[in-house]
Order: sequence, then structure tokens, then C-alpha cells
Amino acid sequence: MSVKIRLQRHGKKGKPFYWVVAADARSKRDGKYLEKIGTYNPNTNPATIDLNLDSAVKWLHNGAQPTDTAKAILSYKGALLKHHLDGGIRKGALTQEQADAKLAAWLEAKAGKVDAKKDGLTKAQADAKAKAFKAEQEVNAKRLAAAAQAEADAIAAATPVAEVEAEEAPAAEENNETTEA
Repeated sequence: MSVKIRLQRHGKKGKPFYWVVAADARSKRDGKYLEKIGTYNPNTNPATIDLNLDSAVKWLHNGAQPTDTAKAILSYKGALLKHHLDGGIRKGALTQEQADAKLAAWLEAKAGKVDAKKDGLTKAQADAKAKAFKAEQEVNAKRLAAAAQAEADAIAAATPVAEVEAEEAPAAEENNETTEA
């Protein structure tokens, strides 16, 4: 029996959620499986992956072949590295302690990269929010200035024309007096 490590789709339309499973190669995509190894949620950024590392490595040791996407997931979580290091232990090139130290260092570096990506996304989101808030404040200031101008124009238009002419008439008489003198 040929065993594959592959993804089994769950979730609703447009919102996929996958189980990472070890299944017989002849079974259907979402059919019977031998063991559930983990989950993969591509809807989050970065994608959320929960994987039982020991179980995945056990299936790799037993000859299970991962599909392309499953291989990328196993590589991302360090299962392929652990499988490779275990091969070095069997050959005598490494001790168990050295292999564990290498795997721990790699996992720590990977966690640092993931945290850096999360921080970068959070910062970018906060910057975008601040930029949008500033643009909204500018629009509101323009709107208030336009409303104040419209109100001033309405007040000026509501002032009777006779009052405006009466105010202009004495000014005109003063101009006539200065020219006569």
C-alpha cells in the first residue's frame, strides 16, 4: 500500500481549511485517511499551521510520499529537516544531541522570521490606519471650511440691499466733499 501525506479540504466555500493527513494513495481526496497529522489554515496572514512533528517524521520514515503542497508545509515546519537529521544519526554522522541542537536552532530562527513578518504586517496596518485617519481629518477640515464659507455667503445674501446702499451712500458723499475741497 502506497501512503501519501496530503491535504484534506474542509471549511466552507471560499474559506478553505485543510487537514494534513497520511492516507492511502488510492483513497479519495476527502475520503478515508490513516492518521491526521495536523491542520493548515491559509485564510490567515501568515498562514496558520499546526503539525504533529513526530507523527509526520514517523510517516516519512515509513516511506510516505508528501504531495507538493504538503511537502512545502512539512518543510516550513521542519519535519523534512528532522527526517534528514535522523538519517544522519542512523548513518553515524551525527549524535542525537547534535541533531536536536541543529533542529532547535533552525526552529528558533524560523520563529523569529515569522514573528518579524507578523510585526511588519501589524506595523503596515497601523501606518495605513494612521494615513487614512489623517486624510479623513483633512477632508473634514475642508468640509468645515466650506460650510463656514457657505454660511457667511448666506448671511451676506440675507442682508437687505437697502442697508448696503445706505452704508455706501455716506461714503460716496465723503468722496464728493474731498474732491470739491
